[in-house]
Amino acid sequence: MNDNTIIKVCGLKKHFIDGTVKALDGIDLDIKKGEVIVIIGPSGCGKSTFLRSLNLLETPTDGNIYFNGVDITDSQNDINLHRQKMGMVFQQFNLFPHLSILKNITLAPMKLLKKSKEDAEKEALALLRRVGLEDRANAYPSQLSGGQKQRIAIVRALAMNPDVMLFDEPTSALDPEMVGEVLDVMKELAQEGMTMAVVTHEMGFAKEVADRVIFMDSGKIEEIGAPEEIFDTPKSPRLRDFLGKVL
Repeated sequence: MNDNTIIKVCGLKKHFIDGTVKALDGIDLDIKKGEVIVIIGPSGCGKSTFLRSLNLLETPTDGNIYFNGVDITDSQNDINLHRQKMGMVFQQFNLFPHLSILKNITLAPMKLLKKSKEDAEKEALALLRRVGLEDRANAYPSQLSGGQKQRIAIVRALAMNPDVMLFDEPTSALDPEMVGEVLDVMKELAQEGMTMAVVTHEMGFAKEVADRVIFMDSGKIEEIGAPEEIFDTPKSPRLRDFLGKVL
């Protein structure tokens, strides 16, 4: 494996209903350190299944996923150790409603990374400052807007010092006016060199931030390339048709 490759996907398949539904049908992909991959495609094409497979939230039917050189699809390897280095942000924020924002963020670093309460809180406050929410540290999730909750969800993932961040349609549950504040945080992360794989319908974000854009259809990678190749000179008729509907 190339030293610069952080995730290597080989022949990944995910079948449902005795193999009659092929959500993923043979995906091969290398993701390099510091690269931002944006995955686009129609609903039901396998985008989220692919993203969730990268940390085995979906168990592949076949194929291998190598993360930092380790085959995480091998049951001999402890997937929970590898998940600690893969931050994941979902459509829904999944914050603990009964815990303050600060406790939501510090829980995993203290429990899994064995950080002291003092260190975990210091880092959490620094991250909150970075996303403009330091003043909400003692608030509860119910007191926050959707955009604020999603920024907290990103901070909570960052508090584990991940090597990779996975985003599964992080803005699709937000009101339109809140989308920008979440995308701004993601853009900043990209500029700082965070490795990211993002499933999104935000084509402007894909054009501006992605190193490579992947267009998926029917469980396969139909086309892959730099944003200008995908959006300005799409090769496949299926991609041209898709872009005609969303742009």
